[in-house]
Amino acid sequence: MAVLVIAEHDGRALNGATLNAVAAAGALDRPVHVLVAGADARAVADAAARIPGVAKVLLAQGPELAENLAESVAAQAVAVAAGYTHLFLAATPQGKGVAPRIAALLDVAQVSDVIQVQSPDTFKRPIYAGNAIETVRSGYPVVVATIRATAFDPAPAEGGNALVETMDAAPCGNRARFVNREIAVSERPDLGSARAVVSGGRGLGSAENFKLLDPLAEKLGAALGASRAAVDAGYAPNDWQVGQTGKIVAPELYVAVGISGAIQHLAGMKDAKTIVAINKDGEAPIFGVADYGLVGDLFEAVPALAAALP
Repeated sequence: MAVLVIAEHDGRALNGATLNAVAAAGALDRPVHVLVAGADARAVADAAARIPGVAKVLLAQGPELAENLAESVAAQAVAVAAGYTHLFLAATPQGKGVAPRIAALLDVAQVSDVIQVQSPDTFKRPIYAGNAIETVRSGYPVVVATIRATAFDPAPAEGGNALVETMDAAPCGNRARFVNREIAVSERPDLGSARAVVSGGRGLGSAENFKLLDPLAEKLGAALGASRAAVDAGYAPNDWQVGQTGKIVAPELYVAVGISGAIQHLAGMKDAKTIVAINKDGEAPIFGVADYGLVGDLFEAVPALAAALP
């Protein structure tokens, strides 16, 4: 029996989180297959076939898969699920939309946010905003799980040569209809996979003041992030939010500016390799997880730090 990883893509390229899901699947020491569902996704399937450790790629194509609606992708996964003991998806917004539908259609309980694969039926996952780690054992014949990408090193993108098997899309039979998609275009790295992240909090005071972070992010080649408080206040767009209810990141460098360090925010960034905190409140919880801390006026400290960098 094999493990099936449901690939996430935009029709042209694989989402990097799929490589982390493949790495998690490899921990089971079973053949790993990848399902690529789309209207015209041959290039994505070829990219998946080049991942070392992938034995086969299933390419399902049809007009009903054009927009990668969660209902359509879930129906396709269920159509091929009979030959698999595990179905893995990255714990991204897309994966979190597809996985529960697959689990419901298969009548099994989902295992969410897996950070360690201990055995074919036993997994570790964080609970209570990451303050405790729960060990879960699944008693179902099929395990549907979302994989927290930051917990697994990504599989290499090149070096494999898997077979690509094509098939027609399975009937979806759902009432979902694609209406519109608004994509935020940015020259900065993607927040979820960036090597460095500069995040701002409510301490910045306004959306206009958030621009203070731009020179520092530019020097570091960093993505921009925000706390939930800053997003709720309208200082930053929703897709910048880092935390339990936002994006989970684990960059090499995380710079927290004007962020107090609420539990839900720490859950999204405490696995960063190096954390730098800048806050005027020396008792702020963020300093409890920071490797380096600067207590001072961020409106003076941030420009000075940016100016000092080459």
